[in-house]
Amino acid sequence: MNVSYYDASAIARAEYPQLKGERKADVCIVGAGYTGLCTALDLAEAGFSVTLLEAKRIGFGASGRNGGQIATGYSPGMIDTEELVGREDAARLWKFSAEAIRLLKDRIARHDIDCDLKEGELYAAVKPRHRDWLLDELAHCEKAYGYSNYSWIDEPDLGELLATERFCGALYDSEGGHLHPLNYALGLGRAAQEAGVTIFENSAVLEITEGLAPLVRTEKGTVQARHVVLAGNAYLADLDRTLAAKIIPVDACIIATEPLGQARARSLMNTEACVSDTNFNLDYFRMSADHRLLYGGQDRLIGHRKMADEALRENMLVTFPQLEDVKIDYAWGGKVAVTRNFLPDVGRKGGNVYYAQGYSGQGVPLSAIVGRLLSEAIRGDASRFDVFARIPHKPFPGGTALRVPLLSIARLYYELKDAL
Repeated sequence: MNVSYYDASAIARAEYPQLKGERKADVCIVGAGYTGLCTALDLAEAGFSVTLLEAKRIGFGASGRNGGQIATGYSPGMIDTEELVGREDAARLWKFSAEAIRLLKDRIARHDIDCDLKEGELYAAVKPRHRDWLLDELAHCEKAYGYSNYSWIDEPDLGELLATERFCGALYDSEGGHLHPLNYALGLGRAAQEAGVTIFENSAVLEITEGLAPLVRTEKGTVQARHVVLAGNAYLADLDRTLAAKIIPVDACIIATEPLGQARARSLMNTEACVSDTNFNLDYFRMSADHRLLYGGQDRLIGHRKMADEALRENMLVTFPQLEDVKIDYAWGGKVAVTRNFLPDVGRKGGNVYYAQGYSGQGVPLSAIVGRLLSEAIRGDASRFDVFARIPHKPFPGGTALRVPLLSIARLYYELKDAL
C-alpha cells in the first residue's frame, strides 16, 4: 500500500535544500504541512524572517494524504462543543470555522493554487438516530449562529444525488467542499517561498532548547529564533512527549478506483459535493477531477484483520455494490492526530514556543485559521488565539506508552456502538 493517487497526480514539486550550518530567524516553524505553511506565509507577508523545517518533504504527512474534505464546524458537532467550552467561546469557534473556509479559498485564489477546488459537502446519516442528530445540529447552528448554508435532504431526494440505499438523509453544507490536498500543500509552499520564507526539506528536528532565543537543532544545522512553532501534528514523534501525550495518531486509509468515465461517475454521484457518513468509524468519498472514486476510512477491528485496502474496498461495495467490476488503482494511508475531545489542541509553552495539533479530521479548513491566529499571536495580539488555547485538553492515560492499546479499545467500543 501507500502508492498515493495524490502523488501520481501532483503538480510539479519545487526542490528545497537540507539545512546545513547555523541560521537565525524571527520565527522557526517545525513541519511543512498546512499549519506550518499557512503560519509561515502569514508571517512572511507581515515582514518576519521565517525558516521552515520539514523532516521529509512538503505535504509528506496528513496534509498530502487526507480525504481533501472541507467542512464547517468541528468534529464533535457544535452542540457538544458548546457544552465543553461554553456558549460564548463556542460562538467564537464557529466564526473561526467559517473564517477558515474563507481564508482557505482566498489563499487558493490569491496565489493561483491549482488544486481542483469543488463546492459542497454532504453529511450522510447511516441510521435514524444519526439523522436526528444532524437535524438537531442544523437547528442549533441556524438558531445560535444564524447559519443559513445548511439544508436538509430527505432520503428520496438524496437518492437522486447518490446511487446508494445506505443513507436515510443528509445534511448539505454549501460552504463546504473538497480539493486535491497535496496540490494545495505544494501551492502553499510555493506561495510561502515567494513571500520570503526559507524552506528546508529532509531536515528533521532532533532537539529544541527553549529560552529567550530558542535553538532548534537538526542533524546538520541549527536555527536560532525568537519564536518557534511546532506544527508536526501526528508526526511530532518524541520531540515533545508532553504534547504527544495529548493526541493519538490514527491510521486513515484511502483507495482510488480506476477512471470511471464521466457518465458512470455521474450515475454514481450526481453532485460535485463530497460525502462523509456519520459513523465513528466513518467512511468518506468523492469524485476526483479525472472521475475516479476516492473512498476513505479506517479498517475494522471486529473479526479477522485485513489489509486496509481490502477492508476499504468492502466498505465501498457496501455503499456502491455496482462497482464490483472496478479495479483499484491506488491505495495509501497516513496518520491523523485525534484529541480526547476531538477539538484542536492549540497553545503555547514558555511564552515563545507555540503549537497546534489534533485537528481530529478537520485539518484542511481549520489549519487555515489556526495559521492566521498563530501569526497574530506572534505579532503581539493573542486575543483570538487564546480562544483556542482555552479549550480544555487532557493527556491520554499512560501518555504515549498506552496510546495504541487505548485506541484499539476506543475503536472497538465505537464500532460496536455503530453496529447497534
